[in-house]
Amino acid sequence: MNVAYVYPWDVVGDPSAPDRLAGLGVQAVALAASYHSTRAATPYHPSHRVLDVPHPAFYLPVRPSAWSRLVPAAPTWTPEDAYLQASDALKAAGLQVHAWTVLTHNSHLGAANPDLVVRNAFGDPYPYALCPAHEDVIEYCERLVREILTVGEPDGLILEACGPMGFGHQSVHEKTSGADWTPADADLLSLCFCSSCADRYPPTTRATVRAAIDGDSGAVTIDQALGELADEVRAVRVQLSTSLRRRLIAITRGITSDLPITLHANPDPWAAGAFAPLPSGEPEADVLVANCWGDPATDATRLAHLKDLSTPGQRIGAYVLALPPRPADAAVLADQLSTYAKAGASEFHLYHAGLASPQRLTALSEALRQHA
Repeated sequence: MNVAYVYPWDVVGDPSAPDRLAGLGVQAVALAASYHSTRAATPYHPSHRVLDVPHPAFYLPVRPSAWSRLVPAAPTWTPEDAYLQASDALKAAGLQVHAWTVLTHNSHLGAANPDLVVRNAFGDPYPYALCPAHEDVIEYCERLVREILTVGEPDGLILEACGPMGFGHQSVHEKTSGADWTPADADLLSLCFCSSCADRYPPTTRATVRAAIDGDSGAVTIDQALGELADEVRAVRVQLSTSLRRRLIAITRGITSDLPITLHANPDPWAAGAFAPLPSGEPEADVLVANCWGDPATDATRLAHLKDLSTPGQRIGAYVLALPPRPADAAVLADQLSTYAKAGASEFHLYHAGLASPQRLTALSEALRQHA
């Protein structure tokens, strides 16, 4: 199965969108049900070309009775039931609709609830990052999934940011590159020391992290920087994602036992962000998807690692970038798809069918045909 990712506003108000997406050669659409803020091109829409999305939103009706402390915001730039409208149109075109669900990445809720966000070893908050060490955050994610399944009635569920976000984040006018922090520093700055996380680590962890970032330890990896603390800190970090993931899978299976569950995952135990750490696999998921936006050889290694962690019958997906810096070249894209397939990918998740130009969509469609 191949899956094209889109936003609700790519479909709502554009009668040509469902057939255009079906014509790509995909069997399903990953339709955003819960998504963070963005500024998006809409190159096909009859009413606009650029859409500003100033805050994260839930694209199904927000029913007050369904929520507790954390209540998602509704959109003002598209109808409040945009997911439902788009889903109906896509299904009418013969496409499956999988609910693309972004979980802990939410600057609206983080800004309003600073006690629930990730904080680094210096106490700096990351407002875009809800920390799943807090029960309120876990409960919000559970309610989010429950609402999507009961109201949205998707054909599949895709879980993104199913764990703690970290330091890396493309925020408004990002100004962090000049600090020349290393990849190890970025991993250290991704460790959370909020009120629920700090006491889970060995007592000297915060001081060790701060000294490593401010000093010149020469450590190439976070494991080297943490030294003898690494195993225990790593276990705490992985457990945050594991606990959240298993609770959401249990919620899903309790509502519908046979709905396909897709995880955006990374075999790296120190991973932070949209692709949560999954160093031991997850047998209860149906599809494990790895990010393939970088160097194809590096991406293939990550895919192969995820394949090694998979169970018999579990599918591996490659999250393929069809946007810059990838060229709008069918031959190049087909070659990359072949590389990912050899590494273990049995399906392609294509980002992004609403943002890509007509030339890019043509190249992507041709690449899929060449690979098939």
